[in-house]
Amino acid sequence: MYRVIGTLGTRALRVIWALEELGLPYRLEEAAPASAEARAYNPSGKVPVLIAEGVALTDSVAIVQFLADRHGGLTWPAGSLERGRQDGFTQFAVDEVDGPLWTAAKHSFALPEALRMPAVKATARAEFARAMAILAKRLGGNVFVTGDRFTVPDLILGHCAGWAVAARFALPEGPVGTYLERVRARPALRRAMAAQPTRPAHG
Repeated sequence: MYRVIGTLGTRALRVIWALEELGLPYRLEEAAPASAEARAYNPSGKVPVLIAEGVALTDSVAIVQFLADRHGGLTWPAGSLERGRQDGFTQFAVDEVDGPLWTAAKHSFALPEALRMPAVKATARAEFARAMAILAKRLGGNVFVTGDRFTVPDLILGHCAGWAVAARFALPEGPVGTYLERVRARPALRRAMAAQPTRPAHG
């Protein structure tokens, strides 16, 4: 059984969602970012952390791709052209979509108050809107970003869409809006959001 260290209100939800998509057993152990519990597994205090065979793996995108590769789902084979396209979409999701959302979050609550610059959030919203316009062109008429198969970048983009809604960023209408609704309607996400956490068991 995998152990996930984090909370559903963080990027740990991505890992839980991936585990649900893959039908794998796990236990969610509640630990807030920067908490002593989180630092026991990751010196930066960041979550999520995945404990696999006693080894602590960090960073949500890397964890999700690890699970996909290890269990043969949510991904195209390494070295294939399809995987190359998939990885490009993953990088786009991290840089162009997650990036502006995290910038806005940092200047809303994550940074010390003295370092927050509220005006930055307007730039973040503009960057997010630009990313959505690019996504519309890259998505085309596909069901998912690489075709008919739901893969890692779809999961990342779906998580970002939920984050955007919570942060009151405007999601696009049209094909991209429909695509994001389709991704967010997956039963595995609903199960992930209903996961019941426990307290961490160190070691």
